Amino acid sequence: MDPSSMNQNPKRQPRRSRPAQARPGQDMITTRKQAGQFPAVGMTLQSYQYDPRDRHKTAGRPTVVRVSRWHRLREKVTLKRSVITLALTVLLIGGFVGGKFIYNAHKLFGGNILGVLSSTKLKGEDRGRVNILLAGNSSDDVGHSGAQLTDSIMIMSIDTKNNKAFLLSVPRDLYVDVSSDGHEKINAAYVTGEEKHFSQAGYADGGMGQLEQVISENMGLTIDYYSLIDYNALKQAVDAVGGVDFTVKSSDPRGLYDPNIDYSSPTHGPLVKLTNGVHHLNGQQALNLARARGDSYRSYGFAASDFDRTEHQRQLLVALKSKAVSAGVIANPAKLSSLSDAIGSNVKTDLKLSEVRRLYDLVKPISSGNIKSLSLNDADGVNLLTSYSSPSSGSALIPAAGLDDFSDIQAFLKRQTSSNPVVQEAAKVTVLNGTATSGLASKKRVTLQDKEVNVTDVGDALADQATTTIIDNSAGKKPSTRALLVQLFGKGVTTTNPYKGIYTSDFIVVLGADQVPAPTAAH
Repeated sequence: MDPSSMNQNPKRQPRRSRPAQARPGQDMITTRKQAGQFPAVGMTLQSYQYDPRDRHKTAGRPTVVRVSRWHRLREKVTLKRSVITLALTVLLIGGFVGGKFIYNAHKLFGGNILGVLSSTKLKGEDRGRVNILLAGNSSDDVGHSGAQLTDSIMIMSIDTKNNKAFLLSVPRDLYVDVSSDGHEKINAAYVTGEEKHFSQAGYADGGMGQLEQVISENMGLTIDYYSLIDYNALKQAVDAVGGVDFTVKSSDPRGLYDPNIDYSSPTHGPLVKLTNGVHHLNGQQALNLARARGDSYRSYGFAASDFDRTEHQRQLLVALKSKAVSAGVIANPAKLSSLSDAIGSNVKTDLKLSEVRRLYDLVKPISSGNIKSLSLNDADGVNLLTSYSSPSSGSALIPAAGLDDFSDIQAFLKRQTSSNPVVQEAAKVTVLNGTATSGLASKKRVTLQDKEVNVTDVGDALADQATTTIIDNSAGKKPSTRALLVQLFGKGVTTTNPYKGIYTSDFIVVLGADQVPAPTAAH
């Protein structure tokens, strides 16, 4: 048989392909050639389904692509599974973070963890200011002989009405009267035991309660809450938020250098070596800077030693606050989890969870520019402290006014916490009697003091005069005080000062006959 005749056998003829027709619910592609031209024939890549049966067909032949019901069902299941997997992942992360937060919140604050859902008014809000005592120790530093001393003491004072705050460092070497033990450095007022408790005599017996009491009595501030923090919290918190930016502004052109050994570094390099300018610090670098005093040989940039250290601590806290409330941290579950760990493991406080929620609401809108950094050795350009050699504690610091005389320090803090602009200006005012009426200057001093004006001197004028004169020596720097004096004594303001060299006040009020009370009519 002729092999060529085999193709003539009808039984051997290959079947012709019928014209491709799409059944309802099916996608159809005409040819591979056309498949490469989807846009030209109005088709999309999403509509193309590869059919394994295409592999034996020759180019150019029509292809019918059938999508089975099972295939469509499998696609739906796969999509649903993907959505569920994504949702479970989000819930897992959220649950993990939430679980760690609940655990840390219970450990730190105790009580009902649902308190975070509510907001409780803080103590001090009614007077417009909340004061929180922050104390730091080195309990993380194993073998440190003074690990239980509060080497860092700060007061955070929040103006709840004006979105402002200040951080004040209290020198650890400040020599104070601790009721239970007599005079000692203030960093020893705290002893092991963080709970507040008081003796029968009414004095706090150690712990943060005693430290609060010492601060309140000497500084004239009401302390509403406390937080005891070990230094490791700073390191972990800075790492948790991805580091902080710190600007070095040293008076030394080389920047800051403390050659003490950084034992956390593999190379055992210096504790701090930073040029002037902006640096992005990780947790260990921030901790090293917070500890450095630059009191070793070859140090530079720490002209004020421990005062520089406390200023760096305040600056680091402000930088950490700004980073912690930023969108990049708030929206990042991993960072929030790490931050929660840092706080929960290293902080002890008497704040309740609902109070923390309120505190967060108050602090968040305060910009870094509205947080003042205060130090008692530079209070508006005045050093309110002086060196002192104590019989038991060695070199220490006491108020410049004298041992246990905190009057100037209290006046400084009153200016910082007052919402009265006259108090904030703290202008010094002298009142002189320019009349024949005895005791007039003393009476006007009482009137001014009732309005919280700082009257430093009273006396007699060089000569009597008919009208009152206000001598303004403030160079325009005390406008609120000037306005009050004009309101009380009239518009007779001058800058000519015949009392120069006698009184150094910002204002001298020379009382005239117009301030003498009219005689009472006789009955």
